[in-house]
Amino acid sequence: SCVITFNISLTAVTKEIKALQLHDKPSAVGMIKEPLGMNGITLNIAITGETGSGKSTFVNAFRGVSDDDEGAAPTGVTECTMEVKEYFHPNYPNVKFWDLPGVGTPNFPSDTYLERVGFEKFDFFIIISAVRFKENDVKLEIQRMKKKFYFVRSKIDNDINAERRKRDFSAERTLTEIRDDCVKGLRGLGIESPQVFLVSSFELHLYHFSLLHETLDRDLPAHKRDALLCATPNINPEIIRKKKQPLSYYS
Repeated sequence: SCVITFNISLTAVTKEIKALQLHDKPSAVGMIKEPLGMNGITLNIAITGETGSGKSTFVNAFRGVSDDDEGAAPTGVTECTMEVKEYFHPNYPNVKFWDLPGVGTPNFPSDTYLERVGFEKFDFFIIISAVRFKENDVKLEIQRMKKKFYFVRSKIDNDINAERRKRDFSAERTLTEIRDDCVKGLRGLGIESPQVFLVSSFELHLYHFSLLHETLDRDLPAHKRDALLCATPNINPEIIRKKKQPLSYYS
């Protein structure tokens, strides 16, 4: 379990500490979730990008579900996201992932895209591309709307596997070249300091997903960071340690 520590009154905290002294840890965890507002804070994550960029697969991977699980975002080689679709995290329903239709599709032209998808409710945008980011990816005017946005270059495992056939193959060099190319292209499209992360939805423990989590954790308001932590897959020891940390006080 992951305990979210929200701002509550000192009196409530004192009561919980006294109660915790009389119960074992599992019982304490169950007791403390409701007073700390486990279900009181929502985190709305928007996933967008062009058709075929891997949006739905990324949504499923972040939620820790397989593409063929019940409730998974539908995936395929054609456009599967025809409308704004909400997906709850299976363990933390207050964390919501919004799989958005591709930018520039007939029903969602770029000039009215943000209004059509209801951009106000999202805490931040993750913009996904499987190749170079294109003009439609940056026409969202998120900068003007004062929303946080992050670029994810998906399907990096395919790029790495393609480069392995070269005699002088270097995974580190390949990743650097891909990221530099993405940054250069985005700057050319008017993004001053693009934040680009290279990700494989099938291997979240590799490449830049951990860095993406660290960046989101740093940028989010304090009261929403724990919601993000709870929803993040256990892909490395550091994330697991952070999830266990609140319980160490009651060991």
